[in-house]
Amino acid sequence: MKTLQVFLHLSLLLFKVAAQPDEPVTYSCTEGYEFNVEEQECKDINECETLPDACKGGMGCINHYGGYFCLPQNAQIIISNVGEEVTTTTQPPHPHFIPNNHGNYQTTNNQDRMISVQCPIGFTADEFNYCRDVNECVPSSPCQHLCYNVPGSYMCQYVDECLLSSYMCQWQCVNQPGSYSCVCPEGYQLQGTRMCQDVNECETGPNCREDQVCWNYFGGYRCYPRNPCHEPYIQTGEGRCSCQSLSECRGLPPSIVYKYMSITSERAVPADIFQIQATSVFPNMHNTFRIKAGNEEGQFFLRRSNNVSAMLVMTHPLMGPREHVLDLEMVTQNSALSYRSSSLLRLTIIVGPYAF
Repeated sequence: MKTLQVFLHLSLLLFKVAAQPDEPVTYSCTEGYEFNVEEQECKDINECETLPDACKGGMGCINHYGGYFCLPQNAQIIISNVGEEVTTTTQPPHPHFIPNNHGNYQTTNNQDRMISVQCPIGFTADEFNYCRDVNECVPSSPCQHLCYNVPGSYMCQYVDECLLSSYMCQWQCVNQPGSYSCVCPEGYQLQGTRMCQDVNECETGPNCREDQVCWNYFGGYRCYPRNPCHEPYIQTGEGRCSCQSLSECRGLPPSIVYKYMSITSERAVPADIFQIQATSVFPNMHNTFRIKAGNEEGQFFLRRSNNVSAMLVMTHPLMGPREHVLDLEMVTQNSALSYRSSSLLRLTIIVGPYAF
């Protein structure tokens, strides 16, 4: 009988313990989250909307779980989740839910029993059944550019190196995944990693006819006649035309010399670009130099160096591609002998399309 009473007493005690309701589970939100009463969970605060001027200096604001980033406006952000969520009978936290103890997750009841949980994507459980964020950016970054770890995921910042500086390449910068490359325009070849060097087409192959001479300029080439002389002149040397009849050449220079030169576009000025020199020097002769034709816009002038030479100076930058022809005249005279003669140098200036 006594044994039966003890058994009934223990049964009643266990029934009372089992009948006691579980104490409610309490949660607290960490910084960057606020508790939503209706949904009974912690919701992320969008600081980009709630904080005026969250990012300074024209930076773009990117909200993420529990905080925000300030990134350059030209940054392209790729948000990526990796892996597959494990199917479980235990309801995992909401992706926005970062509960108490600085983002860790744990559930207990009044008997201090621990309930093991499955963590959402981007989190892993530690030995205390806390869900801790996985840093996907280490040890090997999944991004081709910059990787930023965020709770439960990561962000890739796409960097266009070509936008960092206008001096990355001499001509054109081509952005590539994780890098960049430089390219050169037609008529140039890449020298090193960023500089462009002119290709001398006159040396690489026969590009002109046999009765033509090839002249290379910055970014291309041109073909000019081997015999540039026109009546009443005849060719007496390479690029030299002379008049054999005084009657036919009355009022004309007795000789014309053809010369060619090339310069880059937008060359800095003033610039000494060409020197003319008397080929024959006679005693008591005085030489004067002038630009006879082709300088209607006043882009050049002749600076006399001495009695037998002068320097052609460019005073305004020329934009290419273009061809500029100047007639430079040297007049030789002796007043005592009443002697006067002139010679003409026809200079063709080929301006390249680029400043290099």
